[in-house]
Amino acid sequence: MNRKSYVKSIWLPFFVLLVLMLSACGATETAVSNPITQTINSFTEEVQPETAVLEEADPVVETAVEPATDSLNPVADAAANDPLASLFVQEEAFVSVYERVNPAVVNILVGSGQGSGFLFDRAGHIVTNNHVVADGGQIVVNFDDGRQLPATIVGTDPSSDLAVIQVDASQISDITPVSLANSDALKVGQIVIAIGSPFGLQSSMTTGIISALDRLFPGAVGPDGTAYQIPNIIQTDAAINPGNSGGPLLNLRGEVIGVNTAIESPVRGSSGIGYAVPSNIVGNIVPQIIANGRVETPWLGIAGGLLTEEAAAALGLPADQSGILIGDVIAGSPAANAGLRGGNNPDVIIGVDGRQIAAFDDLLGYLVQQTVVGQTVELQILRDGQPQTVNVTLMARPSSS
Repeated sequence: MNRKSYVKSIWLPFFVLLVLMLSACGATETAVSNPITQTINSFTEEVQPETAVLEEADPVVETAVEPATDSLNPVADAAANDPLASLFVQEEAFVSVYERVNPAVVNILVGSGQGSGFLFDRAGHIVTNNHVVADGGQIVVNFDDGRQLPATIVGTDPSSDLAVIQVDASQISDITPVSLANSDALKVGQIVIAIGSPFGLQSSMTTGIISALDRLFPGAVGPDGTAYQIPNIIQTDAAINPGNSGGPLLNLRGEVIGVNTAIESPVRGSSGIGYAVPSNIVGNIVPQIIANGRVETPWLGIAGGLLTEEAAAALGLPADQSGILIGDVIAGSPAANAGLRGGNNPDVIIGVDGRQIAAFDDLLGYLVQQTVVGQTVELQILRDGQPQTVNVTLMARPSSS
């Protein structure tokens, strides 16, 4: 091999390698410049006429919304990630209610009996059941933190089975009274909490739901032998036992929706049917007891029952007619003074002050919660099959005068 051929054979590979490298640089340059071109093109497309912008906007908006990280419902997000999260939230709600309300719930010792109650206001007034304190005797109030205070009876109302006792307010200034909810807004199925002293076991909490609303429950018996009834009673399956009487039934906000009053059980223990006087009756009755030591419950002075299909047919009324059939009118009562009729040719009450009346509980609930003694109400009735309006001025029940 001559010198010229030898040099050529050495430099030829380097020359080829150099060409390849230059080609690669050119390709890279083109590849890098393309995104710039595309970006410019995209910008140009976005400033096209309005129609073109709208066509391109939809996917951009969707893409912008989907990656948002700020949740509007962190509880729901947590529940989606953890099947137990919702249970823990409910558990925390129970714990919170107990810790906030329990200091205001008391155990009441009266003679050889006992019950429950709750602090109503900063003046030391405590709400309980009438039947808890009815037998008389020395009253001792036990608070959850161990404080024991003597109490006196402010007043009672047997017709609603409510009573108010009072302790020295200066001894409990650090305890927050409970608040009342609107019991008219309750619904069957709502979660409820009962706190009290079942069988003397102070500061016990049970939970359940509202099983039914608008039950009638026997109240006091009047001097004439008339058995009065408490309207709008709340039925619950939360465990209520002897000793719970007078304690609060609460919602998940820790507000009192009722005062636990009685159970229905053949064994003197919880059978899943408990009754509570609704908070709206408490809110009406308790201030009267505090102010006057007694209550004047508005009274019509009638006995009656639900209008049945058979009774409607006998009176010539439609089979689906609802209302209260007046069975008896008590002499000297507001109903008698207004000329209402019972007996063989009775009136049927179908409304009061423009509110429809379908059951006796509707009428009693309205009178107890919405009216006062001396007030005149307008009753809508059916007499001889014809609608009429009768004005009745309410008196106090004989049992409360």
